[in-house]
Amino acid sequence: MKKIFFITAIVLLGACQTRKDQTQMQATANPFYQEWDTPFGVPPFLQIGDEHYMPAFKRGMEENLAEIDAIVNNPEEPTFANTLEELERTGKLLTKVQRVFSNLASSNTNPKIQELQRELSPLLSAHYDKITLNEGLFKRVEAVWQAREMLNLNNEQHKLLEDTRKSFVRSGALLNEEQKNQITEINSKISGLTTAFGQNLLAETNGFELILDEADLDGLSDGIIAAAAETATQKMEKAETEEEKAKYKDKYVFTPHRTSMYPFLTQSNRRDLREQLYKAYVQRGDNDNETDNKEIAAKIAKLRAERAQLMGYETHAHFVLEERMLKTPAEVYDLLMQLWKPALERAKVEVADMQAVVDAEGHDFKIAGWDWWQYSEKVRKAKYDLDEAALKPYLSLDNVLKGVFETTNKLWGLTFTELHDIDVYHPDARVWEVKDKDGSHLSIFIGDYFTRSNKRGGAWMSSFKGQSNLDGKERPIVVNVCNFPAPVGDDPSLLSFENVTTLFHEFGHAMHGTLTNVTYRSMAGTSGPRDFTEFPAQILEHWASEPEILKSFATHYQTGEVIPDELIDKLLKASKFNQGFANTEYLAASLLDMDWHTITADEDVEDADAFEEASLTRIGLIEEIAPRYRSTYFAHIFAGGYAAGYYSYVHSAVLDSDGFEAFKEAGDVFDPELAAKLRTHVYEKGSTEEAMELYKQFRGRQPKIDALLKVRGLDGSTD
Repeated sequence: MKKIFFITAIVLLGACQTRKDQTQMQATANPFYQEWDTPFGVPPFLQIGDEHYMPAFKRGMEENLAEIDAIVNNPEEPTFANTLEELERTGKLLTKVQRVFSNLASSNTNPKIQELQRELSPLLSAHYDKITLNEGLFKRVEAVWQAREMLNLNNEQHKLLEDTRKSFVRSGALLNEEQKNQITEINSKISGLTTAFGQNLLAETNGFELILDEADLDGLSDGIIAAAAETATQKMEKAETEEEKAKYKDKYVFTPHRTSMYPFLTQSNRRDLREQLYKAYVQRGDNDNETDNKEIAAKIAKLRAERAQLMGYETHAHFVLEERMLKTPAEVYDLLMQLWKPALERAKVEVADMQAVVDAEGHDFKIAGWDWWQYSEKVRKAKYDLDEAALKPYLSLDNVLKGVFETTNKLWGLTFTELHDIDVYHPDARVWEVKDKDGSHLSIFIGDYFTRSNKRGGAWMSSFKGQSNLDGKERPIVVNVCNFPAPVGDDPSLLSFENVTTLFHEFGHAMHGTLTNVTYRSMAGTSGPRDFTEFPAQILEHWASEPEILKSFATHYQTGEVIPDELIDKLLKASKFNQGFANTEYLAASLLDMDWHTITADEDVEDADAFEEASLTRIGLIEEIAPRYRSTYFAHIFAGGYAAGYYSYVHSAVLDSDGFEAFKEAGDVFDPELAAKLRTHVYEKGSTEEAMELYKQFRGRQPKIDALLKVRGLDGSTD
């Protein structure tokens, strides 16, 4: 009997040892459990597999909750150090995996990652609710808050305490148990719906192809044709059956991605095909199929309104705006309508100008949405003799990167060194080390610029690592992701001037993430209110069109010729052109966003299309223009962080136009004193002070709208 027990014990010990060995192997195999011995701590992308995410997320959440419990159960009296600063230190593993996963889910996704998104969405929502609704944790924060006058806190510490307490209160910390459970349930539902919205939109965007024969290419330039042929070739190579391959053989493919669609709408003489592609774009998510977003959008808006009511707010917009520079829906509507009337009047003039060209050509049709790009380009050529195609050869991606690097060098002395020995998550991505004027390391900057089918649309900045000075100097790893046309054949990627301003814009966000210099990671970089964090991005756009900067980088990719003064002059004179359209489509989307988020919890939106139509009819949007984002593909507000906040771009435009005017008034767009103030009071400060105070410290006064109206040609002046 003893022998049998002994043998059984050996077997059990062996089994335990095997399980222990397996656990250790799994820990070793999962890159997220290791310190990354890589240059600058860049994630070891080539070692990270899809199978590593879920275990790392689960362990990260477990560790995070254990860290929270340790704070809550600390027998010592709550202090700023043992509560607020310890809270700042929590969640390192979870943050580590979440930054990588979230970035790749947007820029380099696959079916497994999308499946994980759907699984993780409710798990993460519930996890963060466990923290923000933790009564014991809030009691400790509240105790520190009540004792704040006796703690001798510096400004940054006081702001962290205030913001942390406010985030708990705004998450429901003061609610009763039943209300907290309702908030948790609503958050989980919203999280799942926003994930579904984004994935549906990606499927809808990738789901339409305009497949053409050579006979359908009338009006298209050689470069556009070559790009469409390249798209067809890529699709043929990815096709799994001979039948699929045959579909793309000797064909030309255009898609609803803007880098494909806009050139086609501008150049194609086939009005029927322009209409087909345009309608595919504006109908995304509105096709009554399995990827339709109408019901999802309405549900999200309703749930947000219900949550706001539980929290004691009239609408979701009232809840959101409490934390912004503009504090109420009335203030936002007032700002938007100040621009709406002059923008709409200008747009009507632009329609008349285009209709005159249509009539002069002998056509018998009324300008429609799918005609705008082609005929506005014809008007521009006639008025300013500016051909977008003549600009592009001077605006290769490498040239524009050189330009934005030189701009920040002249402003702040920054230098950029490209690194070629660092693993990246996709071959398109490139890496630079950013150094300060004294040679010290500031950040790692990753640029991922070309359109691909597994990348969501648009352009954005994010980070793989944040900045903090709490426990030593931790510098960030920031990334810009764009959707520019890829190189075709031996030619480089050639950008439109709109692409150029987009690159400068996103680089401004990257500089906000790079120059940040705060103690606490939650306050670093772009952590401030949405209608302020666009300001550091948008002000940098102004340098893109400065002749001094343009001439420093815009050289012809074939001849090396510097962009002629004549072409720069035409570009600047045409800068106010089509501003009716540009402002009207943006403002219509901003007002639509506000309308969605000023519904009350008692309102039921049964038909999202009817709701949208009523919104656009109320403001008098003309039929030739669609809002920049219709409800069913408005990812900013239904799958991103801009709900009741899309107006932010125009409020930041007030700031950036007024701010850049200061450089103009100084007579030097690189004025050292102003550049230093901009860095010190804006780019470095994160959310350590109130946004308006930061702006006033830079500018010396509150912003005025006059400069924006002047920049956009909406001040009553003519083109």
